[in-house]
Amino acid sequence: MNLAHNKIHCLVIPFPTQGHINPMLQFSKRLQHKGIEITLVPTIYIFNKSMQELTSSITIEPISDGYDDVNGLFCAKSIETYLESHQIVGSQALIQLIEKLKNKGNPINCVIYDSFMPWILDVAKMFGLVSGVFFTMSCAVENIFYHIQLKELKLPVEGHDQVLLPGLLQPLVPSDLPSFVNDMGSYPPFLKMLVDQFSNIQEADWILCNTIYELEKHEVDWITKRLRLRTIGPTIPSMYVDKRLENDNSYGLSIYKPKSDVCMKWLSDCDDGSVVYVSFGSMAELKEEQMKEIACGLNKSNHNFLWVVRESEEPKIPKDFLDNIKREKGLVVTWCPQLDVLSHKAIGCFMTHCGWNSTLEALSLGVPTVAIPIWTDQCTNAKYVMDIWEMGIKAQANEKGVVEQEVVEHCIREVMEGERGKEIRKNATKWREVTKKAMDEGGSSDRNINDFVDKLVNES
Repeated sequence: MNLAHNKIHCLVIPFPTQGHINPMLQFSKRLQHKGIEITLVPTIYIFNKSMQELTSSITIEPISDGYDDVNGLFCAKSIETYLESHQIVGSQALIQLIEKLKNKGNPINCVIYDSFMPWILDVAKMFGLVSGVFFTMSCAVENIFYHIQLKELKLPVEGHDQVLLPGLLQPLVPSDLPSFVNDMGSYPPFLKMLVDQFSNIQEADWILCNTIYELEKHEVDWITKRLRLRTIGPTIPSMYVDKRLENDNSYGLSIYKPKSDVCMKWLSDCDDGSVVYVSFGSMAELKEEQMKEIACGLNKSNHNFLWVVRESEEPKIPKDFLDNIKREKGLVVTWCPQLDVLSHKAIGCFMTHCGWNSTLEALSLGVPTVAIPIWTDQCTNAKYVMDIWEMGIKAQANEKGVVEQEVVEHCIREVMEGERGKEIRKNATKWREVTKKAMDEGGSSDRNINDFVDKLVNES
């Protein structure tokens, strides 16, 4: 399906972090492939920092969030201060952009916006535009926050042995809930933002979720009885899934510069399935004690490893570990091309924080997982990885929240060597086929994307 309807023009507005921009950028590529004109709207800071060399034909129109020279999310006086500025300054900048495009003879028909910014719906309605809210987290996690918004999950959850919610396939223990829910005092502004995703959601024309129906049937079936949600994932580059978008082999955006040549050359010298790939994403910060335990656990496992440690995290690695590491045994880099690494035949398992994008990548590429969740939705994702999808193991932390080196070693050996590992690899292969089928022609996500495009064309 590739319709020539150039008159349809969508603004796509992501929340200003890499983990939110990339899935919305990939969805934009899908829409563009089906004939929709796309204008991506990042913040000025994000554009200047990491989008100048974006390898995509998608038009970019950055707008201000009030912090054009610094990352406001981290540099503002508080999270509340940043979110307030983003809404006030961003609303005015968005109004001006929509008017500018209209005056240039290229008006907007539709606004697709990150669910973290429900205020964008008010701007879309002001101009009478079709609106689509985009969830970048799993349906299970979104259902938890929706239950809170509906007051069907009372907080705090302390004192409960289990939390049983209709929108979830299995009961959860409190530690399986998103960290903002399990530990209410940790980041109150983030908890409010996540619950507020649903503040005006009934007024949105479309609700799009970066997941796969077959992966979360129960969760999707529950919420679609209440909201008009459609699954459109996984939003990863097409060449790693259905291969229908020619040359779509990277997100095109990386805040950090990957050490691609070094990583791929090192992997090419390793045996098939022999490498543990370790990465905790673009934002997670680990305790120094946790970094030491991971380093010792990797050493003790006696498996080859490729460990991504961002520059800001490097000082936490034990110096003797770096000094004694043998090049043929392990490689530590500041960033790497994750999709290329995960799809390499040398990779045997992925030790991850279980951010949703990394989880979807592991699912889509059939890579067994060792989960060490740090915060936010990662605890829930890790629960699903181990107990629902059965494609990995969650490493259990001690009472201080640290996964000890013996546990790290045991989990690696269990996945790479044990009988349980064989079943995990079998399930990982199964989910790889499921994700490919969902995005392929006639698959569940492909049908939903086509339905979105058709209705957009017919109603504009």
